[in-house]
Amino acid sequence: MKLSKNNYGTENCYLSNSCLKEWLPAIEVNKKIYEVKKGEVIFEEGDLVEGMYFVYEGNIKVHKKWGDKELILRIASDESILGHRGLSTTNNKYPISATALEDAVICYISMDFFNSTLKVNPGFSYKILMFFADELQESERKMRNIAHMSVKGRLSRSLLFFKDQFGVHEDGTLKIKLSKQDISSYIGATYETLFRIMNELIEDKAISVTKRAIVILNPDKLLEFSKKEE
Repeated sequence: MKLSKNNYGTENCYLSNSCLKEWLPAIEVNKKIYEVKKGEVIFEEGDLVEGMYFVYEGNIKVHKKWGDKELILRIASDESILGHRGLSTTNNKYPISATALEDAVICYISMDFFNSTLKVNPGFSYKILMFFADELQESERKMRNIAHMSVKGRLSRSLLFFKDQFGVHEDGTLKIKLSKQDISSYIGATYETLFRIMNELIEDKAISVTKRAIVILNPDKLLEFSKKEE
């Protein structure tokens, strides 16, 4: 990662937007801004937890080894937190990895300053608590879907989520561009199965795909598929 010399604003900063105004000068002194290239690893599973990260710009995949495969747990985007899964009183190593899906800008603070921020800013602490609660529910829902929902249902649900979460360009293509390997890792399927199911959705005229550009043609049909279980 490259330490940035640019002066980025705080409008997309999860940390600055959640803390007391009196605490902002302390953030300015303690934060470091990094520019990350597409494909660059921010931290890796097993690394020591030395700080916390916040996404200013770009999309970051949070992923974990799953046997000999990879499972993408979430995609962190603008105004998101990274590294919180490493918070623990018994283990000081990250249980997950974070890799940039595109060129990105992130903010870093040390664990000492992060802990001080939690103690001084009750609003920030509450926001973190609610974030953990929401993420836990989503993780449980995702694991249930992997166990009980067909790959077609999981893919359909994920495509609708990408549309709602990241939006679409004027031509209708999803703003987030993921490789088929990343999509298969996100839904917990093999690349070969993902390729076959994606072709089925194309034949169903639910989506169209050009390289990494995906257009949702029929969201109602995707919603119907997403409600079907195995």
